[in-house]
Amino acid sequence: MPEICRFYGIVIKMYFDDHNPPHFHADYGSFEAVVDIHNLAIIAGELPPRALGLVAEWASLHQVELRACWQRARSLEPVGKIEPLR
Repeated sequence: MPEICRFYGIVIKMYFDDHNPPHFHADYGSFEAVVDIHNLAIIAGELPPRALGLVAEWASLHQVELRACWQRARSLEPVGKIEPLR
């Protein structure tokens, strides 16, 4: 699974040719959450509150880029990287 971004111990990934709805995976230690790109809601898994807040902040800044990454992943193309939260 391609890694899109890494910040504060959180790793953001996306599978190639994954199922709808458009989403990304956020890993933090032993936690993993699947996050809907359109409304930034968790659709599976969980993250600690602080990590979830950081993921939500990052994703809200990069929704357009996340949608583009999703389209590339669905087409089996390299998804690229997105700037981390600073």
